[in-house]
Amino acid sequence: MARTTRARLNADSGTGNGVSETLGARIRQERLAAGFSVRGLAARTEVSPSLISQIELGRATPSVATLWAVATELGIPIGDLFNGPDAASPSPAVATSTQPVQRHKTRKAITLAGGVRWERLTPGPDDDVEFVYIVYPAGAESCPPDSLSRHGGKEYGFVVSGTLGVQIGFESHVVRANDSISFDSSQPHRLWAVGDDPAVAVWMVVNRRGA
Repeated sequence: MARTTRARLNADSGTGNGVSETLGARIRQERLAAGFSVRGLAARTEVSPSLISQIELGRATPSVATLWAVATELGIPIGDLFNGPDAASPSPAVATSTQPVQRHKTRKAITLAGGVRWERLTPGPDDDVEFVYIVYPAGAESCPPDSLSRHGGKEYGFVVSGTLGVQIGFESHVVRANDSISFDSSQPHRLWAVGDDPAVAVWMVVNRRGA
């Protein structure tokens, strides 16, 4: 995975971007359940141990790329991290059959580095798909230009408003309102807001843990 620890640390640290203590506590709970030390998880995600510790304490906010890496190493859906620690996560079948509609006012949300906001569009975590409504404020990015991320699965995105830049490998694409994009998530990639307006999109990653 093409990542630079120093660049990732610079992108993830800082306390002015909606740091979530709930998210940090949940990451700590899942790390302990998986049997990882702070140093062990840091080594596997190629960030510093101090960054993992700061995220768990709610003193730093992970970037999009860091959150993907953490969820991948912990072997859990991103959707699990929207719930606080000790929250019961219904199975996908239960969530779909008993509560098929996710109301706008009650959907779970997390805020990441740079003010990037993810809102889960499924009633509960889903092992097969990550289905989220994303907002990238002006200037926000999923990871630094020299630190692209990659993971299993395939991504599908539809831009609702604003303009989203998407780099896939060595190619960059401009995705405007009502445009859509799809690509293999195993290719190094990066997202960022283009221009002075937020980029808003509906995003889906299928079979992230299957590849």
